[in-house]
Amino acid sequence: MRYIINILGLCVLIAFTSSCSHLEKTVANSDAEQCNKLVAFKTNENNVTIKSAALIPEGPVPPVLYQRPYAGRLAAYCRVDGVIDERIGEAGKPYAIAFAIALPKQWNGRFMMQGGGGLNGVVATPLGTSAAGDITALQRGFAVVTTDTGHHSDKGFDPDFFNDQEATLNFLYQAIGEVAVTAKQIVASHYGSAVEHSYYMGCSTGGREAMLMSQRYPRLFDGIVAGAPAMRTSFSNLADKWVAVSLNQAAPKDSQGKPIVERALSAQDRAVFLSALLKSCDAKDGLADNIISNVTGCNFDPMTIACTGTKTASCISREQALAIKKGFSGPKNARGIQVYPGFWFDTGIADTQGIPGLLNPGFHPVIGKIEANEMDVDDEAMKAATASAFVGDTAYWTLLNTFSNNGGKLLFYHGVSDPWFSAQETARYYEQLVMDNGGNEKVSHWSRLFLVPGMGHCGGGSAALDHFDMIDPIVDWVEKNNAPGQIRVTGNAFPNRSRPLCPYPTYAHYTGAGDSEKAENFVCK
Repeated sequence: MRYIINILGLCVLIAFTSSCSHLEKTVANSDAEQCNKLVAFKTNENNVTIKSAALIPEGPVPPVLYQRPYAGRLAAYCRVDGVIDERIGEAGKPYAIAFAIALPKQWNGRFMMQGGGGLNGVVATPLGTSAAGDITALQRGFAVVTTDTGHHSDKGFDPDFFNDQEATLNFLYQAIGEVAVTAKQIVASHYGSAVEHSYYMGCSTGGREAMLMSQRYPRLFDGIVAGAPAMRTSFSNLADKWVAVSLNQAAPKDSQGKPIVERALSAQDRAVFLSALLKSCDAKDGLADNIISNVTGCNFDPMTIACTGTKTASCISREQALAIKKGFSGPKNARGIQVYPGFWFDTGIADTQGIPGLLNPGFHPVIGKIEANEMDVDDEAMKAATASAFVGDTAYWTLLNTFSNNGGKLLFYHGVSDPWFSAQETARYYEQLVMDNGGNEKVSHWSRLFLVPGMGHCGGGSAALDHFDMIDPIVDWVEKNNAPGQIRVTGNAFPNRSRPLCPYPTYAHYTGAGDSEKAENFVCK
C-alpha cells in the first residue's frame, strides 16, 4: 500500500510522549522491515530467487560513468536484488538473469526499465539515468529496474556467453521481457498496487532493447525512448571498417608497404575539412553558430577542398578528399547495393575524446586497429549476416500496430556525429516505420525521431548540445497526450546556449530576431 508519513506532523502530535528522533528511527525500522519482506517474494511465472532486499539510506546520487553529476540527493529507497533461472550452462559455467529494483518510499505509480550497454553482463545501479536531464527517474519517484540480461562479465565486451544458447537468447531478447514482468510483480507486491504507467529508456544496446519492447513485447510498456539503437551491430562495425580502410588508402606507406594509418589525416587536414564544412553548411539553419542543425540539407562535397596542385595549408590532397567522400558514403557490395548507410558530415566527426570521430582513422573500440587498405564488402557482409545478428536485431520489424493501438508512444534520438551507429540508419528505420504504418501524419501521433547535431554516441561532442530530458516528454505524451513538438537541449560545449531539438525531418531554424543563444528564438522548420 502506498503511504506518505509526515514525520514532522507526527512529532507534534506525540511531543509529550516521545521524541522525533525515536519516531524517525521507528519509521526507518518499519521501512526496512517492509523492504526485507521482499526476500520471500515468489511467482508462478518465473523461477525467481531474491538474493537481498535492503533499505538504502538517503545520500548523494551515485556517479554514473560518462554522465555529468545529477542535481539534488537521493532519498532512502528499498533495493531488491534477485535472479531468474539460475542454472549451470555450457562448459559448467553458472548463468542467471540478474536484476536490481529500486523502490522509492514516495512512489509516483510509475515503473521504468533502464536499458543496458555494450554486451551487458553487469547489473547497473537502478537509477533511471538515460536521457534524464538533471534528475534521475528514481529521484522523481519511479520504481526502476536494471538487468545484466542473463550473464555476468567484468569486461565491457566479453562475448564468451555466446557459446551458451540460452544465454545468447537472453541477451538478444528474452531476458528483458522476463525481468519486466517479474519486476512489475515485485513492485505491486511491495506497494499493494499495480503499476499505473510503464516506461523503457535506453541508449546503444539499451536503445536496441527499447525497440525490442515495442516490437516483441508491445503490451508491456506505455512509453519507450530508444537512443542511438545498436541495430545491425555487425554491419555498423563493417561500415566503420569501410571508413577506416578508405582513409588508409590515402595514408603514406611504411617500408613494408603498409599504410601508416595515423598519418592518413593530420590535425591540420581535419581542421581544414571542418572549417570548409562549417562554411558550407553551418548557416543553412539561419545562423552561423558552429552547429549544423539542417543536417539533411548539408550537401558538402569534400572534393571542393581538394588541392589542384601542390598541397598547401588551405586544402587537402585529392586522395584524401576521395577517401573521405568514399568512406562517408557507406559500404556497397559488388552490385552497387548499399550494405549499410553512410554517415552525415557533422561537427563531431573530427573529435578525439570519448569514442573518436570517424576522421580519426586507425582504431575501432571493438575491431581494434585497422591497417588494411583493401576490403571485400561482399565477403564482410556475408560474415556479418550471422544468426545471432538477426535473431535479436530490430532493424527491419516495423509492424507496431499492437503497440500503437494500445496507446504506446515511441521516441527515438540519435547523435548526428555518432561514429559507431550511423544516425542515417536510425533515420532509415524511422522512414520505413512511417511508410509501413500509414504515413507521417498518422505515425507522428505515436512516434517521433529527434536528431542531435554534433553529438557522438549517446552523448559528448566538442560542439554539441547533448544535455536533455526525455523523461518529462514521454510521460506527458503517454499520460496527457501532449506530443513533444520540441525538446530543449543544452550542453557544456556552449554553456549559455539552448536550442530546440525538432522532430525529424524538421530542424531548429533561427527566426532572425531575439537572442540567438536562446531556444525560444528558434522554430522547427
